[in-house]
Amino acid sequence: MAQKCVHKGCGKTFTDADEDCIYHPGPPIFHEGQKGWNCCKPRVLTFDEFLNIPPCTTGKHSTVDDTPAPEKQAPAEDAPAPVPIRQPQPVDHLAPARHPQAVPAAPSPRAATPEPESDSDNPSLTIPSKTTCRRRGCNADSSETGAAKEGTSREGEECVHHPGHPIFHEGSKGWSCCKKRVLDFDEFMQIAGCKSKAKHMFVGSGKKAGASGEKALDTVRHDFYQTGTTVHVSLYLKKISKSDAKVDFTSSMTVDVDLPTADNTRYKTSIPLYGTIDPSQSRYRILGTKLELTLAKADGLGWPVLRADERTTGEIIQTGKAARA
Repeated sequence: MAQKCVHKGCGKTFTDADEDCIYHPGPPIFHEGQKGWNCCKPRVLTFDEFLNIPPCTTGKHSTVDDTPAPEKQAPAEDAPAPVPIRQPQPVDHLAPARHPQAVPAAPSPRAATPEPESDSDNPSLTIPSKTTCRRRGCNADSSETGAAKEGTSREGEECVHHPGHPIFHEGSKGWSCCKKRVLDFDEFMQIAGCKSKAKHMFVGSGKKAGASGEKALDTVRHDFYQTGTTVHVSLYLKKISKSDAKVDFTSSMTVDVDLPTADNTRYKTSIPLYGTIDPSQSRYRILGTKLELTLAKADGLGWPVLRADERTTGEIIQTGKAARA
């Protein structure tokens, strides 16, 4: 008999109890806008990125949720002593009453407009088996609905989902498109969708990064700091494709970067450097939200700016230890 695994990050339907299950054994963590799992290190900012964090543990499927509950802080043993309140002193005369001035009410913040949904499934594309509906809050499986079988009619499908975006505020969790709010993450994941649409969306339009319509970025945010021997540069760009990205230390004065992303964007440029570097000793590292460059200085001099085409401020940059008088 087919059963559904309740492990976090899995959720697959299984018939073989010995089948491997890849899941998150730890509870979710939401702190100061960052999202992740207690069992592994990746931290992201958006909820969709959080749901796409790859599971970190391999075990067996289970129908019993054995995820440990988040640790609760123990109450303080010694409560602070109450602060005595000073009584007001009588006065001989009263100051003239001051009428409060009317303060104009601040405009209420407008909720962010949810991103428009992608197109429905392209009829020319094959729907893989055991694919989950991509609309938020639906979680329908293509194998269970029969959409993965060729020749099966999908006229009777109904997708109940959340068209809005998730909201996490002061411990409460919910969706911008409906009013229900809960405290527990598992309860949040079980909030029923509030909008119905014919047919699920398992593959969408089928457009991938690098196809026609790719957006070219002219610039990205960057910063840098330096030591006596190296310059550390950060180019901020999310979801860089590690397999397709190219970083070349082409000369002692130039770095070429070609950074395609999973969001169908690409940043490609040649960076003219202010100082000279040793290409053979320079390195780079691709992270979830940025590209880090470690440029080895060839002469040990300070860089007032990163790029040769940037205007200098006239400041004298000193690196290393200052000499004693």
